[in-house]
Amino acid sequence: MKRGRKTNEANSSSSGETTEKESKRHKVIKDEKTIVTQSPDWANLLQDIILQVFQYLPLLDRAHASQVCRSWNQVFHMPDLWRCFEFELNQPATSYLRATHPELIKQIIKRHSNHLQYVSFKVVDSSKESAEAACDILSQLVNCSLKTLGLISTARPSFMDLPKSHFISALTVVFVNSKSLSSLKIDDTPVDDPSLKVLVANNSDTLKLLKMSSCPHVSPAGILCVADQCHGLRELALNYHLLSDELLLALSSEKHVRLEHLRIDVVSENPGQTQFHTIQKSSWDAFIKHSPKVNLVMYFFLYEEEFDPFFRYEIPVTHLYFGRSVSKDVLGRVGLTCPRLVELVVCANGLRPLDEELIRIAERCKYLSAVGLGECEVSCSAFVEFVKMCGGRLSQLSIMEEVLIPDQKYSLEQIHWEVSKHLGRVWFPDMMPTW
Repeated sequence: MKRGRKTNEANSSSSGETTEKESKRHKVIKDEKTIVTQSPDWANLLQDIILQVFQYLPLLDRAHASQVCRSWNQVFHMPDLWRCFEFELNQPATSYLRATHPELIKQIIKRHSNHLQYVSFKVVDSSKESAEAACDILSQLVNCSLKTLGLISTARPSFMDLPKSHFISALTVVFVNSKSLSSLKIDDTPVDDPSLKVLVANNSDTLKLLKMSSCPHVSPAGILCVADQCHGLRELALNYHLLSDELLLALSSEKHVRLEHLRIDVVSENPGQTQFHTIQKSSWDAFIKHSPKVNLVMYFFLYEEEFDPFFRYEIPVTHLYFGRSVSKDVLGRVGLTCPRLVELVVCANGLRPLDEELIRIAERCKYLSAVGLGECEVSCSAFVEFVKMCGGRLSQLSIMEEVLIPDQKYSLEQIHWEVSKHLGRVWFPDMMPTW
């Protein structure tokens, strides 16, 4: 009996200890749960994480976030945060988009101008005031050593509305003080030949990319000066009126590196009022011999009667875009004169089927891998034959359903299966939205 009583007492004591331990364990778990449900300590986040987040925030939101705590404010002033920056400018009265506050911009430039390396100005409205604000900021960048500068106007007119002298004065401040520009995008601006000479005088050893389409104050001599002096230039974008035999030969000289990308915009605003010159075949031959892997991109925004000087002999174009209606005759010449063609986009053609032209392009353009057709007409049989000739190399095939004309051999329902078979993947024509 005593032994049994002792056993019961031991069990009771053990049970009590277990209950106490369980109670303590539950208490700990409860406390741990309480800790888990508490708000996180944002102030103790790693600064590298905060820096990554700040880089995605607009300037005004960065400034507000920097007032949260001392740690976040320290990140706000780290040099790494200001190496790459985009200034967004617009007038509240003319745009619903939020602009960067001018006073905040001045503070940033005063404290971080020597950290800025990759800068772009995005003018998101067409007001002259926004473009002037961009120029005012440019003129303050006297302590910068920029590597990239981009002037982007999403609405026209903008920079072109400014007095030319005001714009040039602000831009040359950057050219003179940077001395290490490698990338410059100044489309739709009043930049001129003398300012390009300043650019070359201070950045000829570092400039690798220059985009300057729609710059009416630049002459062929001005862009030739850049090509003659900037031997490291690898990417160039310009309007056709700046392209010359002399420019192609300069880009083909032994001193010059091999060009990787050349974009040419061929634009006519008023039909019949623009005269387009012809580039000699020998100049193209010298250019492609020097840079055999160059991507030559040509955008055509012409009226049908203005195509006469083009595609009369072989040219090394790789990417070809027709933004306006183009005739059957011109597309037929494309098949004969563009053996390096990789991509072809035709926005409009008219009501005459392009059967023969597409077949000829498939026969002659052995590298063609991307095709887009908009307001055109092609018979289903000719389209299937085109795809069959190109085969699986057509990685992109964007054809509106309205382009395809059913014939005796194929209906619209059948062409999906037939084209998919020759491509080696499922393919459907694009549908026009109904809204």
